[in-house]
Amino acid sequence: MIEIGYHLSSEEHGPNELVRFARRAEETGFSFALISDHYHPWLDGQGQSPFVWSVIGGIAQVTERLRLGTAVTCPIMRIHPAIIAQAAATAGAMLPGRFFLGLGTGENLNEHILAQHWPRPSVRLEMLAEAMEVIRLLWRGGIHSHNGRYFTVESARIYTLPDQRPPIYMAAATERSARLAGGIADGLISTAPKAEIVQSFAEGGGESKPRYAQMTVCWAEDEARARQTAYQVWPTAALGNALSSELREPRQFEEAVQPLTEDAVAQTFTCGPDPERHVAAIKKYADAGFDHIAVHQVGHDQEGFFRFYEAEVLPRLRQQVGVAGRNGRG
Repeated sequence: MIEIGYHLSSEEHGPNELVRFARRAEETGFSFALISDHYHPWLDGQGQSPFVWSVIGGIAQVTERLRLGTAVTCPIMRIHPAIIAQAAATAGAMLPGRFFLGLGTGENLNEHILAQHWPRPSVRLEMLAEAMEVIRLLWRGGIHSHNGRYFTVESARIYTLPDQRPPIYMAAATERSARLAGGIADGLISTAPKAEIVQSFAEGGGESKPRYAQMTVCWAEDEARARQTAYQVWPTAALGNALSSELREPRQFEEAVQPLTEDAVAQTFTCGPDPERHVAAIKKYADAGFDHIAVHQVGHDQEGFFRFYEAEVLPRLRQQVGVAGRNGRG
């Protein structure tokens, strides 16, 4: 049994729109949502990047069942893990039993803004592991200090704690990071239907833990319009993960996508109104071992996407794959 979720793209939509889309996702039948945490969008043309913790507070007020998690927050540079611990605890209190904290090593695009040196990937993984330790330490309640290799906390106490501490899921794009996630995180988040990532996560200790994936689509009433929207709004999908984590500014991403063609971008994710193609794309993630799959609709026509998935895609998935219902159960 898998669950289908909806991805809230903070790079494309303003805060009030994101809150409204979360409510529509719940009404449509998605059981959970992921929300991105960026300081900058990838491209200037995407145009948005609201503060995720404010948006989460708004979503808490307009939803009743929808589970929500960050995908993903970086707790190693731009925001100290002690602050993330407080923010996530408050989110957990506002969304009791419905919030999970997704963490990752981040991108230079967002983390460079405080003029700190951007560490190499192996160091970022070490920092992330220590940041998780800090967050869990502060979630115990009471006063705590921490003197680690990368982070220092002095006599800190989080007073507002949810009755149920949020699970911490870790983003992984390589087998190495997935194996680490299996041991230190409560679940996995990834973006590609790669069975080797899921297998490495299981080998690291995550065999019985949830495995979340984010996949991108672009629905429109005809395929040509969908392809054009994908090319205009989300050409960065055709860039590799290594490059995406290293570039510093939206203008550098603009330069990087210049050589890409519409065909190159459209080949990276499903475009158009054929429900069977959307189902097939989701099945690839399920076949790779993911049990929670969040769908990111590129472009402004989110309402059309919701109608399409409610009427055409989710019913097919329930018949063909076995998808949990609106309340998260089959």
